[in-house]
Amino acid sequence: MGWWPFGRREKPFNDNPHIKGTRVWLTELREMCEQHFDNHAEGQRRISQLQIEWKDAHAEAEIDAELIKGLERRAYRLLKADSEAWLTWLDNEEFWQPGWRGDDGEPSGEAGMN
Repeated sequence: MGWWPFGRREKPFNDNPHIKGTRVWLTELREMCEQHFDNHAEGQRRISQLQIEWKDAHAEAEIDAELIKGLERRAYRLLKADSEAWLTWLDNEEFWQPGWRGDDGEPSGEAGMN
């Protein structure tokens, strides 16, 4: 008999339930930045470390190209920020939303509205 209802199934393409999604990566970045709200230099150092983690995850196909671009756009703004701009970016809710595409690079009340 060749029929058996409990036969083996092929593994799905991605069987790792521990891959982080967009919101998890953004939340991780935001929480780290907020932990260092009063010391932007330390926050910037930690962002540089996170960038290595993002690149590793991208190499392992855990992050798609669009997500890493979005994370890098945010990292670029945060790494260029002085202490005042750092706080402005941290308070900008649009900046932390999935799908944020960027702006002219200047933090303001309208940053990320484009």
